[in-house]
Amino acid sequence: MANQRHIKLLRHEVDAWNGWREKSPEIQPDLNGANLAWANLMGANLSGATLSEADLSVADLEEANLSQARLAEANLNNTNLSRADLSGANLSRANLSGANLSGANLSGANLSQANLQWTNLLWANLSRADLSGADLSGANLDLANLDQATIAYSVFGDIDLSGTKGLETTYHQGPSTIGIDTIYRSKGKIAEAFLRGAGVPDVFIRHVAALTKEESKYYSCFISYAFQDEAFAQRLHNDLQQNGIRCWFAPKNLTIGADIHPTTDETVRVHDKLLLVMSEHSVQSQWIEQEVETALAQEQQYGELILFPVRLDEAVKGVYSQWPALILNIRDIEDFSQWQDAQAYEQAFQRLLINIKASKH
Repeated sequence: MANQRHIKLLRHEVDAWNGWREKSPEIQPDLNGANLAWANLMGANLSGATLSEADLSVADLEEANLSQARLAEANLNNTNLSRADLSGANLSRANLSGANLSGANLSGANLSQANLQWTNLLWANLSRADLSGADLSGANLDLANLDQATIAYSVFGDIDLSGTKGLETTYHQGPSTIGIDTIYRSKGKIAEAFLRGAGVPDVFIRHVAALTKEESKYYSCFISYAFQDEAFAQRLHNDLQQNGIRCWFAPKNLTIGADIHPTTDETVRVHDKLLLVMSEHSVQSQWIEQEVETALAQEQQYGELILFPVRLDEAVKGVYSQWPALILNIRDIEDFSQWQDAQAYEQAFQRLLINIKASKH
């Protein structure tokens, strides 16, 4: 049971908490099982604290000091831990899915069996960390340092490892899962020692370069739409697949004011193109704004078209604020309003297909 006095002091004011820690360094804060969800803990000194099974989801721990802290089985889903000091922390079986750990110091941390799905580990220091049994599916490990990290039965699915540092020095205490999507997203640029240690067969390793040469950028498109437009989305999906465009889609049935799906940014980031189905239903949904912003940010970063809007009716023309107005000003929106007419649909589809393929560089 957590010390309620400690929780009250921490929630009241971080500066007062840090002052107390400085005056009483011999006291080990007891925050086991504490509910600190959504708390503002920027710069908090939590070194040596016990936080096992604590809920820190969506908390802001930017630049916090959690060195030697015990966070086993804690919930840090969507927590901001950018540049936090977690060196030597016990995060075994912790839920860090969707957390922002960019620039964080996790050297020597115990992350065994941790959920690191879709976690942002850009520039993170994971040297000597224990990643055995950890699930890193979809994580951002660009420029992360895995020097001498322990790997065993870990999952590296749908990750670009081409910019990850220290892979050749990792310790493999057992086989791990390296997804085919990871091989292609990395363009085959993964240290052979890492692949071999993870249990990838030598015959496959020898052909990685040849296998990824022509498909160095495997092409994918994510179709974003409101569930009321599923019939159109399904038809578009099937036709794109038949024309060599790999695509995935999922309906978004979120009402205005509903929470935005936590993996929206990652969904856009891991697909080459975002095909946005605009209709009277989708323009009223809040989730779409973040997808549009993410796609446009990716366009600026990579200098190529990512967002491809199509419309099923005139609704978008009647919205004069925020993202719909922006789309109208910067994009030609393909007209599928007559999509149930075979000839009209085919003409619109061919124009869309030409535009998507023309943007592939």
